[in-house]
Amino acid sequence: MRFHYGESMTPVANYIPLAKAAAAAGYTGMTVPDSLIYPESSGTQYSYTDDGGRQFLENKPFLESFIHVTAMLGATEKLEVTTNVVKLPVRPPLYVAKMVASIEALFDNRFNFGVGLSVWPEDYQVMGVPWEARGKRFDECIDIVRGLTQGGYFEYHGTFFDLPRVKINPVPTKPVPILIGGHSDAALKRAARNDGWMFAGGGMDMLLPMLEKLAAYRAELGRTDAPYRIFASAFGDLDVDAVRRHEDAGVTDVVVAFRNLYAVEEDSQPLEDKIGDLNRFADNVIARY
Repeated sequence: MRFHYGESMTPVANYIPLAKAAAAAGYTGMTVPDSLIYPESSGTQYSYTDDGGRQFLENKPFLESFIHVTAMLGATEKLEVTTNVVKLPVRPPLYVAKMVASIEALFDNRFNFGVGLSVWPEDYQVMGVPWEARGKRFDECIDIVRGLTQGGYFEYHGTFFDLPRVKINPVPTKPVPILIGGHSDAALKRAARNDGWMFAGGGMDMLLPMLEKLAAYRAELGRTDAPYRIFASAFGDLDVDAVRRHEDAGVTDVVVAFRNLYAVEEDSQPLEDKIGDLNRFADNVIARY
């Protein structure tokens, strides 16, 4: 089992010290969030809060994800950093591929590219991208990022994107892990076609049926034996037995958070307390696992 620290929406000055502390404590990696804008008004419900509200996002700091990843990788030597998750379909895929390849080349393939659709129509509107057919656009974006980062000339002729034979340089020395976020059947099917899945949290009662579906979709594609990672977000009250239950279910990477990331109030927890939380989990669980 690999362990990742999942802090987000915290004061910007916390991130580098926390990355260094997580690396020193034995965590495999950290995850970073992605958010583009906060609209003044929206009728959209959020999938991962009990009441569907999105008020917890207002006035929270979100660094641009690729800059955030680069800073944390640059501050550490072995820590992995995983986006959880980049809203890929609203971004130009060729430019994304160039950023991903550059990050991997600079930091010895320590970046895992977690991607998702974005549940907010406003993200699409402000980026000048149609909300309709976003799933198909998402798949084409993934194809282009994967194709360009593999090296050599690559061309693509899809519904939304048309690329002549081009290549980028440098490219990663290993394939970029593309991990899919989302809890819908469409997300699970997309995850089965790619390199991993990211569970946003909700307990084992929610996780286990999704893992069963994911396993069935991978079996249909003949990908059961392919290298695969499953990230599951959980809270820091996990003990060793709970981690073993996750592993027995097929989870390869646990992402732990030590506070309610959906709280409406701004994060006021002192940095020293955050480091204390991650160190206690490392001592009580990681070191004993």
